[in-house]
Amino acid sequence: MYCFRKKFGTSCIHGFLCSIPYSIATSNMNREHRYGGGPALSRKVISSGLSQTEFAVEVYPLRLQLLVMPKGDHCAVRISKKETVGELHKRACEIFYLNLEQVCIWDYYGHRKHALMNDMDKTLDDANLQMDQDILVEVHDIANGTALSRFIRSAQDNGPTVKDASSFHLEPSKSSLSIAGGLSASKGASRGCSAELSQSPNLTSQGQNLIYQGRELDNAYGTSTVTTRGSSGGLIGLQNLGNTCFMNSAIQCLVHTSEFAEYFREDYHQEINWKNPLGMVGELALAFGELLRRLWAPGRTAIAPRQFKMKLARFAPQFSGYNQHDSQELLAFLLDGLHEDLNRVKHKPYKKSKDADGRPDEEVADEYWASHIARNDSIIVDVCQGQYKSTLVCPECNKISVTFDPFMYLSLPLQSTTTRSMTVTVFTCDGSALPFACTVTVPKQGRCRDLINALSCACSLKNSEELKLAEVRNHLFQRFLDDPLISLSTIKDDDHLAAYKIAKSLKKTLLLRLIHRCQEQETGDTKAAQKLKPFGTPLVSLILHDDVITRGDIQKVVHTMLSPLLRSESLRQADIPEPCSSLAASDMCHNSSSDEACTNPVSDSMNKDSSGSRAVTLFKLPLQLVEESNACIDLSVGEDKTIKLSSTSTSMLVYVDWSQELLEKYDIHYLENLPEVFKYGPVNKKARTEPLSLYTCLEGFLREEPLVPEDMWYCPKCKERRQASKKLDLWRLPEVLVIHLKRFSYSRSMKHKLETFVNFPIRDFDLTNYIANKNNTQRQLYELYALTNHYGGMGSGHYTAHIKLLDENRWYNFDDAHISPINEEDVKSAAAYVLFYRRVKTDS
Repeated sequence: MYCFRKKFGTSCIHGFLCSIPYSIATSNMNREHRYGGGPALSRKVISSGLSQTEFAVEVYPLRLQLLVMPKGDHCAVRISKKETVGELHKRACEIFYLNLEQVCIWDYYGHRKHALMNDMDKTLDDANLQMDQDILVEVHDIANGTALSRFIRSAQDNGPTVKDASSFHLEPSKSSLSIAGGLSASKGASRGCSAELSQSPNLTSQGQNLIYQGRELDNAYGTSTVTTRGSSGGLIGLQNLGNTCFMNSAIQCLVHTSEFAEYFREDYHQEINWKNPLGMVGELALAFGELLRRLWAPGRTAIAPRQFKMKLARFAPQFSGYNQHDSQELLAFLLDGLHEDLNRVKHKPYKKSKDADGRPDEEVADEYWASHIARNDSIIVDVCQGQYKSTLVCPECNKISVTFDPFMYLSLPLQSTTTRSMTVTVFTCDGSALPFACTVTVPKQGRCRDLINALSCACSLKNSEELKLAEVRNHLFQRFLDDPLISLSTIKDDDHLAAYKIAKSLKKTLLLRLIHRCQEQETGDTKAAQKLKPFGTPLVSLILHDDVITRGDIQKVVHTMLSPLLRSESLRQADIPEPCSSLAASDMCHNSSSDEACTNPVSDSMNKDSSGSRAVTLFKLPLQLVEESNACIDLSVGEDKTIKLSSTSTSMLVYVDWSQELLEKYDIHYLENLPEVFKYGPVNKKARTEPLSLYTCLEGFLREEPLVPEDMWYCPKCKERRQASKKLDLWRLPEVLVIHLKRFSYSRSMKHKLETFVNFPIRDFDLTNYIANKNNTQRQLYELYALTNHYGGMGSGHYTAHIKLLDENRWYNFDDAHISPINEEDVKSAAAYVLFYRRVKTDS
């Protein structure tokens, strides 16, 4: 390893070597010698990571913009984020030739005074300074330096006294707000100063207007209006920092959870788990606790939660910046992060989960819960965590596996209807008809067998035929939906499905998968290159065989599949017989020994022989067969040559390479685009206002359904991964039940929001009948006390919160900094997103 100290003559922080490989550093020195060198760039090794035991080279130190007032000078400075505030003071004084007694430095983020930086031992990293941030260097007269120092020291010790405050020059305020008790203060005065002044017993209600040189002395949360004494606690808003309404609404719901409000307003520091590798070194809990205390302080002054936002971005980069995010995702992170920061278990024991194996559910559930509590014990677990019963059943051996898992919230689907429309394109492989789109109605929670049955009726499927269902993506087969138990919920609305009519047969058959390709011309620097790419919709057919298949057999089957697309209308009308099964067509082609013997009308040229009968001549299609070894066989030559078949082969892959000449013979627009399973149109008014019970959503969540193919279960009996059916039941409910309504759906090509109105109970939300633990005879009643709302669509929306203040027994709307009372009947709306319920104490 190579140390910068050896090259630049500087010392490394903590005495650690820089982690720069010697070869890289040597290469840098060679380039310096070759090109004449450059300025020495000394860099420090700083601690990184939450454990503070990892070290890295600080390649990009902080760049801060120093603004001097009242002179107006400015200068950029580079400084390590691990340097102290005191060092920044010193650097500022050296740059602008100032005395330390003259200067106080402010966190001037967004050209607003957010925090007075007077803790000289705090690091710039802990002060949450950002790259290219402004720092205000405020210069005072030497004559007032002593008064300034005394004021800052006094503010550090429970705020300034009136005597200290009077040391500043006071001038009348041009705009003041009345404070209960008779004192008035300017809008420009800080909340911190005005609060201290208003509570001082030495001040009389003489209508004095105070302002400190027109300057703010804001606290770390950057308030901008005055505090009103005598107001109810919990009615303080949060300023929107720029698309932070998602955060504000979620925080207000947590802050107004009475168990959390009581916990964080007491001394919770002894429960912080400083060394939990899954936590945030206690910093998230401290930041949340500090914000909660400020929100429950007396007054109505809105708080700018900038410090909390910085901590959030530090530990959850997905919420950094000022883009809109999901309030439920933030809630999930906060609950999990606060739990890990406050986990009372300092050393988690290893607990191996056991299957039920026929034991009573009560015994197994208690065993799982005890194992969970042995590793997870916090205020979050005490208040918000419940327990599922999860039952898996293997579709092959019927093995039943029962486990009991914890949950923090319930995510309920919005099943506004019990049926679903699905569009599938139907293809015939016997040449009897053109492909057509078929729209059917199926159960929303149905299986593939429901879809196949509906399609069979819609396309008049014969007894000798069956449908093979496939998902097509990027002009290739994504998967075949052969299992009739596959849930239709795994098929998304923007998927493309094709159903192929094939013959039922007890004879030996192979599934022929036909992929279309065309030439894509790529222009290079020297010459144009030809590249084959898939296009259109792949086709499927069966090919009969007695362990022997010739190249000509495959040619005939493909001709049959493509025959409806021939451009000659007269040929199609005169020569295509009545619809017949693909088995019959395959039999005709398979049993023929020559092209002329095949009477299936798939030719583009016809001649009459001496007997007057029609003779059909087939032209050779440019087909390529892909063998198991990935080698390709040209099927356009040597039609009598046989193809080797593996004893385990069930299908074959064939490419048809469309030339311009071939494209002129067929009308392939029928193959170009498959319709989506369901195409969303404008949401009509009826769909938006259709009521849906919260109980219906819960029943849909608890309904048995198969696992998605990507999340199959390893059956311990079969020793194979199986698409088992899964059933969830509620076993143990928490004191505070958080319910997430899944309004947003995401797919590969679109995002969609459901505007369904959910009729959720405000009182007497009774979950007694939904508890699988029948030994629990106590009624499970809940009452709503908070919820978040989302207004608007996916691109641009807004979050608010409705919260009931228990002390007042009244509902309020929290819209960022604005708070207003609302009627209880206005709490319900189609915008409701995350619901917070509290258990109601009952005697029975």
